[in-house]
Amino acid sequence: MDSFEALIPIVFFITFAAIIKILSDNRVRKMLIEKGRIDENLKYLYQNHAGENPLSSVKWGLVLIGLGLAFLLRLLFPEHMSDEALVGMMFLFSGIGFLSYYAIAKKQQQSQNHS
Repeated sequence: MDSFEALIPIVFFITFAAIIKILSDNRVRKMLIEKGRIDENLKYLYQNHAGENPLSSVKWGLVLIGLGLAFLLRLLFPEHMSDEALVGMMFLFSGIGFLSYYAIAKKQQQSQNHS
C-alpha cells in the first residue's frame, strides 16, 4: 500500500469532521444571536473577518502556488527527486510564499501610513 493511499481515509475523515464542526458552530452562533444571549463584548468573536484583510487571499495564493510548484517539479523530474526532497521543497516554497506575502503586506502598510 502506497503512503499516499493511506492518507486518503485520513484526509476524508478530517474534511468530514471540519465540515460538521463548521456547520454546528454556525448553527450555535445563529441561535445565540437570535435569542440575544450574546452581549456586545463577545460579538467580535462571531463576526466574519474575511473582508478586513484583502491580502489574506494573496497570502494563501502564494503559498499554494509554492506547493504546486514543488509538485510540478516532482512530476517533471521524478528520477532525480525523492519523497524527502518533495517534502523539503514543499516547505521551502511555502516559506518563500509566506515571505513574499510579508514583503507585500509591509509595503502596503507603509504606503497606507504615508497616505
